[in-house]
Amino acid sequence: MSTKKQQIVNISDRIWSLCGYLMNAGVSNQDYLNQLTMLIFLKMADEYSKPPHSRDIGIPKDYSWSTLTSRTGADLETHFTLTLLELSKKKGMIGYIFAGALNKIPNPSDLQRVVSMIDEVDWTSMDVDAKGEIYESLLERVASDTKSGAGQYFTPRPLINAMVTALRPEIGKTMADPACGTGGFFLSYFSYLTDTYKDMDRDELTRLKNEGVHGWEIVRETARLCAMNLLLHGLVDAAHEPPIDRVDSLMMTPSKQFDYVLANPPFGKAGSTYVATESGTLEKETQEYNRQDFWSTTNNKQLNFMQHIKTLLKATGRAAVVLPDNVLFEGGAGETIRRKFLETTDLHTILRLPTGIFYAQGVKANILFFDNRPASPDPQTKETWIYDLRTNKHFTLKTRKIADEDFADFLKCYNPANRHTRKESERFKKFTREEILARDKANLDITWLKDDSIEDMENLPEPEVIAAEIREDLAAALEAFSEVESKLEG
Repeated sequence: MSTKKQQIVNISDRIWSLCGYLMNAGVSNQDYLNQLTMLIFLKMADEYSKPPHSRDIGIPKDYSWSTLTSRTGADLETHFTLTLLELSKKKGMIGYIFAGALNKIPNPSDLQRVVSMIDEVDWTSMDVDAKGEIYESLLERVASDTKSGAGQYFTPRPLINAMVTALRPEIGKTMADPACGTGGFFLSYFSYLTDTYKDMDRDELTRLKNEGVHGWEIVRETARLCAMNLLLHGLVDAAHEPPIDRVDSLMMTPSKQFDYVLANPPFGKAGSTYVATESGTLEKETQEYNRQDFWSTTNNKQLNFMQHIKTLLKATGRAAVVLPDNVLFEGGAGETIRRKFLETTDLHTILRLPTGIFYAQGVKANILFFDNRPASPDPQTKETWIYDLRTNKHFTLKTRKIADEDFADFLKCYNPANRHTRKESERFKKFTREEILARDKANLDITWLKDDSIEDMENLPEPEVIAAEIREDLAAALEAFSEVESKLEG
């Protein structure tokens, strides 16, 4: 392991070492990461205020980092609580980071321990990649706590990278994520463009940072993590508010269209959605979005996101979106929306994803790749290619995590450079528009591979893999029963 990598691991381990201790004191993983986020921001602002940076981020002197390190005991706890309150009133990035902030580390000695640990690290001296990797590792650790539900905000990075690579974005265009979570799609999008356009000049880079992306995140605490993630990766400036609206994007008729949409909308029961309260918590609410620009009114939020993303795209915009299996086969509004998509967009590719790759359990999902089209009397989808990465593929979140190389064959078949010269393979098949429309309800949940494990008892996966798949299937079944129950109650 390289020295740099070892430094990243050491810092990440040291920061996370306090998490188990604080959990015993009633501080959840998510609360701990939010407290870290605010404290690291204060420490970085203090470092920026000194040579060689000499930059004023806007933190008032009375609430600067040194006012925390110089205090102990109850005095520290009281001052930290006051600091959060006062900084939440500020504008720009400061107000965004500290919006609705509360002290969730009630024990003064625990708070002092966290402050001292953060004070030991010189954050601004580390390069952007190191800071970003440390924070990303913390986000993933929080996501892995399946009991907290934080996993719904974290999409596996190899999956995101594959989506961006397939989309093949170009410099000078714009991208949106209507459910941006902790910002994974933004990071991969920026990384792809900076790697591809190495001769990008300063003006192009500035435009990319200031105008290139836009996101929406309904949960204030998650939006804070996203803003900090972008800041630590050098994608936004501490003096400016991040391009993330803290609202339910489904409630908003878009005022602007984008060249690309990359998204993994939150999964959940068809009959429920989540709304943010004034305190920043979530409440479950049955809700339909009666938007004039939607083809169908439904309380299935995945179908609503599917329609919403279409409205976010420019007439020639392109999208790659993670959506659960039900959008491929559900009747009623689902059938109406699928038929409209086949008519008005080029729904050219579907990637059937394997189970065992998401922290949110019970998820059977796909990636839909489609290109928007200007209004036309002619149907726009001529054929849809489907790649099956699910059948006979076994992954877990611990011993067999999905990696970039697991998408190599899909990307080769997808052929981002020229997808019009594709060739069929064992896992990659083409289905014409006529074949799809002839299926019951225009069902896109198409399979053709045989599950070898059903007949080949000698080559079963490892017990842990089998257990994980059983757990995924049970969780999916419970989710389906809950949807039926919700509809019956309705």
